[in-house]
Parts: sequence; C-alpha cells; structure tokens
Amino acid sequence: MERRADGVKLGGRGLAVLGPLLQVGQAAPDFALTTNDWRTVGLGDYAGKVKLISVVPSLDTRVCDTQTRRFNEEAASLGDGVVVLTVSADLPYAQRRWCGNAGIDRVQTLSDHKTMSFGDAYGTHIEDLRLDQRSVFVIDADDKLVHVEYVMEFGDQPDYATAINAVKQAL
Repeated sequence: MERRADGVKLGGRGLAVLGPLLQVGQAAPDFALTTNDWRTVGLGDYAGKVKLISVVPSLDTRVCDTQTRRFNEEAASLGDGVVVLTVSADLPYAQRRWCGNAGIDRVQTLSDHKTMSFGDAYGTHIEDLRLDQRSVFVIDADDKLVHVEYVMEFGDQPDYATAINAVKQAL
C-alpha cells in the first residue's frame, strides 16, 4: 500500500497517510463503511446518484463539526439525485449521538472505524492516528470521480464552493 510520509500536517508536523492519491477522471474505488445501525454499505448502495463524500477526522472537533453542518445545509438544495455522506473513523454510536445533538438530517454519517477500508482505498488513512484525512470527493452517477480535494493542513476547511459546484455540474 502506498504510504505518503508527509501526507497531512498537524501543527506543522508531517503525518503519514496510507493509500493512493486519487485523481479526477478515475473510477471511484469501492469501500465498506458502517452505518449508525451497524450495517455495512459500499459504493453500490448509492448507485445512480451523485455522491458528495465529506471526510473528517472526528465529528467531535470544531472544524469537522463546521464541515458537516455546512454540507448538511448545502444538501437541502441539491435534490434527490444527490446523496451527501460524511465519513469518519468515529464509532457509529458516537456518530449517531453527534447527529442527534447537532440536528443533522440530510447527511448520512458512515464509520470507517472497523476496517479503514475507505481510508485505504481513497488515500485518507492517517497511519499513526487511525483517523481519516479531511477531504472531499464528488462521484458522478456513473461512479467516476469528478472532484477530489485533500486538505493538507489538519485544521483547514475544504473548498465548499468548488465541491458544491462539482455536484451541480455532475447532475
């Protein structure tokens, strides 16, 4: 498996990230993620829809909270042809609790905790922390990547406008 020694920075310190750097135009890799009720889902569960996948290290942090709330707000105007997923390595119990407390109702949270298969396939698995690197992927209805953003500094926000624009163009 590919290992990028300085794949992400935390307070200026480089952390190793596992997995490939995906590129626009590639086929989206499959994954196995856990829902809040402990079912396993993969890319095929969202067939025929445009998928916005927002990846955060942990929902219980300020930046991740902001990111998830922002995409939850944006999801309201995207229509039924789009699914917005938030992936983190948080346990499904913690995700369910956080969503309930935050009033998140348009984003589906999915856990990479069990196998880190998403992080390994999408190049977001922060090796030493066993968390996923903040990133955003937009996958069209044919499962092709149309937007890829890896956020290189742990505490930085993604480019929301570009991601939403990619979703709208994929519709």
